[in-house]
Amino acid sequence: MKSIKQSNGAKKQFSIFIICVVIGCFLYSCASIPKLSKTDKKTIKEVLKAPVSKVVEGETGFAKNKGHSIWYEKINPDTKVKGTILLIMGNGQDALSWPPSFISNFTDAGYQVIRYDHRGTGFSKSEEKWKKKKAYSLSDMAEDAVAILETLAIEESHIIGVSMGGMIGQIIAIEHPEKATSLTSIMSSGNVLDPELEPMSNDVLPKMVSTILNHGFFGNKKGQIKRQIIQKRILMGEATGDIDVETMAKVATYNLNERKGYNLMAARHHYEAILISESRLEKLRDLEVPTLVIHGKEDPVMPISHGEKLSATIPDAQSMWIENMGHDLPDAKIKEITDKIISHIQRNKTR
Repeated sequence: MKSIKQSNGAKKQFSIFIICVVIGCFLYSCASIPKLSKTDKKTIKEVLKAPVSKVVEGETGFAKNKGHSIWYEKINPDTKVKGTILLIMGNGQDALSWPPSFISNFTDAGYQVIRYDHRGTGFSKSEEKWKKKKAYSLSDMAEDAVAILETLAIEESHIIGVSMGGMIGQIIAIEHPEKATSLTSIMSSGNVLDPELEPMSNDVLPKMVSTILNHGFFGNKKGQIKRQIIQKRILMGEATGDIDVETMAKVATYNLNERKGYNLMAARHHYEAILISESRLEKLRDLEVPTLVIHGKEDPVMPISHGEKLSATIPDAQSMWIENMGHDLPDAKIKEITDKIISHIQRNKTR
């Protein structure tokens, strides 16, 4: 009896120890996340007090794909349309995650731009609840993008994807090459689990989770806006530069007031889609779609070695390695990036 009590006591002490460790790690990670300046907080407060800015002004609709309704927006240029650009966002992100200037640079150049909400984000919806045993893959998500093009009767487009969006873009180029006039893969990988390459930084995920716990699940609108901005700073890694807090706050406010806001579980579902999807490297060796690979040298999520291997794998791929860029689209680099993409697109108007 005495030994049983001692055993139970030891278990209890161990449980208390584990809880203390978890709390300690949580508090440490909370303390390590970036802080907003007084100016940033003031800007957010002013945006929340002002009338909600109009963020969606293009043609909107839904594309159907096997029980999924995918919301899209088509933004037309003021001049004659030179071609179509399909933007594919990253893990857990919706259509509004694209910086407005990133889009306007393309429409100013004469291209119509399509952006859309991934499954589980924004206005996109599914008939069935997500289950891990029946988790969808990146190929399934690529079919969502193809469904949009078919809904709009667009035969082919220039595909631009960031992070997970780059992976989806690769799959479209592999499985539906007739739909891709060109491919631009930004901060992405041909195989995130490649044992030969450097893995994601161990510092990123704890900080992202801490930001969500601080500002996401139970946060009010102000808290959710703060989360967006802080997570962008985390994704910048060691890169430096200003963040357009006002624009991000306006877009987030619109999302929270006029749409369904943010579904934080979507990132979990998208991550599962990435994990269950096969490496694309072998098939990319035979890719005939003209490809541009862009990667930030300070990327803490997808180390630049992934971009370098991707560029070396795809035949005749062009590359662009950007100084002082992490795992985001930094405001100071957007014109440089879009100019390079436009140049790439113009060289590959048709195939």
